[in-house]
Amino acid sequence: MARILSIDYGRKRTGIAVTDPLQIIAGGLATVSTSELFDWLQQYVSREEVERIVIGEPRQPNGQPSENLQRVQQFVNRWRKAHPELPIDYYDERFTSVLAHQAMLDGGLRKKARQDKALVDEISATIILEDYLRSRK
Repeated sequence: MARILSIDYGRKRTGIAVTDPLQIIAGGLATVSTSELFDWLQQYVSREEVERIVIGEPRQPNGQPSENLQRVQQFVNRWRKAHPELPIDYYDERFTSVLAHQAMLDGGLRKKARQDKALVDEISATIILEDYLRSRK
């Protein structure tokens, strides 16, 4: 089997998580500058076997598209054009940042660590991936 990679796409930073090759465990991988994301992903998928990419679909709590959705769609369209062999799917990301902050609190992280936005993005990507894996079962 190959890995599944997830993306929590942000205006400035993007959190990335990935499964193990058996697709059992999801773990945070990195936070990269969004301007470098496309190249970073291309390098990663050239080194690792990735079966699918799951990207958070930004929606408001009422289900309406958020302001970031257009940027995410542009990225997805660019990826699909360059890499039609590697599917990229949307997955609802509502409340992942809230859940990430709660996970940091539950994990006992100090206030300074909880203010690290890059860590929040990476944890959010992990939550997206964990939810996606659960939804497939």
